[in-house]
Amino acid sequence: MNPNQDYKMLWSRCLDIIRDNVGEERFKTWFMPARAIKYEDNKLVLALPSKFFMEEYEDRFLGILSSVLRKVFGPEVRLGYEVEVIGGDKQSAVNYGSPLRSKAVDTKYQQQTQRPVSEFVKNTGAGGVDVDPQLNPAMTFENYCLGESNKLPCTLAKHIAENPNKSDFNPFFLYGAVGVGKTHLIQAIGIRIKENNPHARVLFLPMRQFQNMYVNAVLNHKLPVFINWFQQEVDVLLIDDLQEISGKEKTAETLFPIFNHMHHNGKQLVFTCDRPPVELDGIEDRLIDRFKWGVTEELPKPDYTLRRDILKFKAQKNGLALSDEIIDCIASGATGSVRELEGIVMGVLTRSIMLNCPVTLELTKEVMRHTVKTAPGNKPVNFDMIVDATAEYYKLNPDVIFSKSRVRDIADARQVIMFLSHDMTGLSSSAIGAKLNRKHATVLHGISAVQDRIKYAKDVQDAVTSIRSEIVRLAKL
Repeated sequence: MNPNQDYKMLWSRCLDIIRDNVGEERFKTWFMPARAIKYEDNKLVLALPSKFFMEEYEDRFLGILSSVLRKVFGPEVRLGYEVEVIGGDKQSAVNYGSPLRSKAVDTKYQQQTQRPVSEFVKNTGAGGVDVDPQLNPAMTFENYCLGESNKLPCTLAKHIAENPNKSDFNPFFLYGAVGVGKTHLIQAIGIRIKENNPHARVLFLPMRQFQNMYVNAVLNHKLPVFINWFQQEVDVLLIDDLQEISGKEKTAETLFPIFNHMHHNGKQLVFTCDRPPVELDGIEDRLIDRFKWGVTEELPKPDYTLRRDILKFKAQKNGLALSDEIIDCIASGATGSVRELEGIVMGVLTRSIMLNCPVTLELTKEVMRHTVKTAPGNKPVNFDMIVDATAEYYKLNPDVIFSKSRVRDIADARQVIMFLSHDMTGLSSSAIGAKLNRKHATVLHGISAVQDRIKYAKDVQDAVTSIRSEIVRLAKL
């Protein structure tokens, strides 16, 4: 059966399984109102009567939903929601995406016998202690956007996750710039292994945490216990930010026997780093050589197509409607990392809510000005630019803005300058007050006044939009 053609039938099959698990009463209340309205690119979209239903699905029923959807639609399925903001008004529908957290590592569904890994040194050597794998249940392969630029490292990661006992790619050394998705990808490996084998002892550790645990073990005279515990009690070790080990010779010496024992016994090792092994400083060559035993792969910055896909995914997850024009603008201007794209989406969402205005291309560009490095040739926005552009808009001599005059147009212009200076420069409210010969409290009042008025006063909205555009133009000269 092709899910793309028969998704409604497959959703009906999901409902039958859910009914058997949640009971008739809860099924009628929470699941009968849901309708499957679309399935494409492994994403099933459910139409729900209200956002409250979506929140209940995410909070109370995500475990059963995740399990059933993966069983019926396949392991790569993702879930999205369409919710009508105004009941019965199809035009008010908003799309949301669900991260489909993995039940295998979600603490909501795990027995409370798991112990924090930091407590293991208190154990004097008894084996078989169930330790928290420290995996984020949302960092699954299903929630990882795949494109041509990251296809190879993602394919390798999936192969390792499905075959953790094979020595083909052991260790797996993944490197790349900050914010490109290394942490997500190696956690996805750990989650998939736990999904396939709940008894697998998987552990995700940032290198800094490993270092702190090492110091603790030394102070407590338990270094042999520390090393032995990793050798005996961990099947899959995922270490993040390995570059933190540079210059820490003792920590590296301790990692060496752990690495040797685990590798010799067919236990999977995965590392992330911001540079390839050969560029790590202050580490013995014998450990560097061992990092090369398996496969070393770079996770590059996302290409244009992947950046677009990531933006769509992040926007849908937050219920944010971004036009193709806005997505193109962000994808073209923000070429750094996945983290940068996430920051822009959240910035647009926050600014839209704060100003109580729709998401526009101009609003998006303003957020990007704060988030994306200024392109070569662009000047940073400064206080004088804002004064000149505002004075021009209100047809005023710039000098009168600094006077004590309370004439309406001058006072309005002054408050707009306060607002835009706060919004578009790094100046504090005290610094803005000093430049305008006004008290700190006056500046705060002026910023607040514009923030309030922009929600309902079209003249203020037009002024801020027009002046902002002129400032951006001046910055490009």
